[in-house]
Amino acid sequence: MAADPHLSELMREALQGRAGISEKKMFGGICFLLNGNMFAGVNKDRFMFRVGKDLESEALTRPGAMPMDFTGRRMGGLIWVEPDAAIDAGLKQWLDFTAQFVGGLPPK
Repeated sequence: MAADPHLSELMREALQGRAGISEKKMFGGICFLLNGNMFAGVNKDRFMFRVGKDLESEALTRPGAMPMDFTGRRMGGLIWVEPDAAIDAGLKQWLDFTAQFVGGLPPK
């Protein structure tokens, strides 16, 4: 199943005006890159955020957040967030939180 087009559009709108953003089809969904580094995405009917291992436990305390399990393996530093919870909290707030980690990575 492809990424939900409505969620993809909500993510694009939230990212509008943020410098260094590009988009790429990956993992059966859409990933958004910040300066070439995987940043956030939409897979099927949920959002994905790359928060890094140091911020993962804090991110998982937020409503709707869960560890990312892709093909049966947990992927540290990446989380799924249920759409309603992410939208209620504000996608821009999630993206600002995610930028704390990805924004510190060297550009690719």
